[in-house]
Amino acid sequence: MPIVLNMTTGLTIWCSEAITLATVLLLAWRHDRQSPAYLMWALGFSVSAIGFAMVAARGIIPDIWSIQIGNAIALLGESAWIAGFRWMDRRRLEWSALLPPAIWLVGVSLPWVSDNFVNRVILYDLASAVGATLLAFAVHPGEGRREPARGQLGVVFMALACFCFLSGVSMSLLRPTMEEALIYRGYAALGYALIIIVAIVLNGKLLMERSERRWRAISITDTLTGVLNRRGLQENYEILVSDKQRQPQMLAALLFDLDHFKSINDRHGHQTGDIVLTEFARIARQFVPRNGAFGRMGGEEFVAFVPIDDQAQAEALAETIRADFCRVPLLAGPSLVSATVSVGLAMMPRDTVSWDRLVSSADRALYAAKRAGRNCTIVFNETETAKAADTPPETDGGELVPTIEDQIHALRRLGKLAGM
Repeated sequence: MPIVLNMTTGLTIWCSEAITLATVLLLAWRHDRQSPAYLMWALGFSVSAIGFAMVAARGIIPDIWSIQIGNAIALLGESAWIAGFRWMDRRRLEWSALLPPAIWLVGVSLPWVSDNFVNRVILYDLASAVGATLLAFAVHPGEGRREPARGQLGVVFMALACFCFLSGVSMSLLRPTMEEALIYRGYAALGYALIIIVAIVLNGKLLMERSERRWRAISITDTLTGVLNRRGLQENYEILVSDKQRQPQMLAALLFDLDHFKSINDRHGHQTGDIVLTEFARIARQFVPRNGAFGRMGGEEFVAFVPIDDQAQAEALAETIRADFCRVPLLAGPSLVSATVSVGLAMMPRDTVSWDRLVSSADRALYAAKRAGRNCTIVFNETETAKAADTPPETDGGELVPTIEDQIHALRRLGKLAGM
């Protein structure tokens, strides 16, 4: 004799699964309080379980609680899942998430729906189809989000939407008896639960992909300044030089070293020193172009790798950062701290560039900038960089870049001479 699954049994199975999933998600949220999506998903499964339990209790509790309110609460669970996915991506919540329970409450208020079980099932399926469609849109990959599990999860939610829609259409065409509708509804509830479980598995995969990406970002980021650390710089350097056909064909290394940084720490304290480092990183990062890389080499030393067309372009970038940083004293607590930076600049053709030679040449140029009095930029051009490994340059070698102030002063003198 075949086993017949009635609606109450199917709803009971789904309730037990929903409570289990809610417990797991709640424990995950307690472990990672920075991910409120876990809490919202746990709330969604809890609400769904409560709603279906009320529906299964029909005949024990008043019909208004079992039919109208119970189903609305069950659909509210889908709204919570939608909100959870939007929270996961730090996107603004939208009122459209409340469409599933709203559709149910409006539809069930109509007499020809509220008085007919089959019509109520059709209405519920259509409301569920809308909720599943909204879930598919909620997991749609936004800009910068390309996790493979997102697409798979979207397909599952669209399959759920089609399942609910076809269930409603079949009910409207077949018009089963009350007894047949109850059995049909039990199997439909079980199918719904199975699809949701598949979605939960894929969602776990999505969260793992996001965690891996977050930990990778942490591993290549300097914790104090938020810019790339040495490992991140080396990885980005490899990307910059990997395609020899990219334009422009020159790669420049700008090595920055904060002047008298030890004195700043000794006089004002290490907390002030950290503020100076963070402020320099903020200023420099906003000027480094997107096709370049900027990070902290260690201590008070930073470096930028920038593709350039010519030497003048690299000089202008170095001077812009140097001048902007030293222009205004930094407010660190009650103290005003005056800080400057020295810059060593080296460049090589992209097809022959190497990390060791380029950084070593920039370091030699930086040493020359320190000997030249600090708060200036020294350039080792392509020729000097190419021979730096074979013939150590003079300690005062390199080309001193005129500061912005020097250039303005020279222009003013030319203007005065022209007016004589």
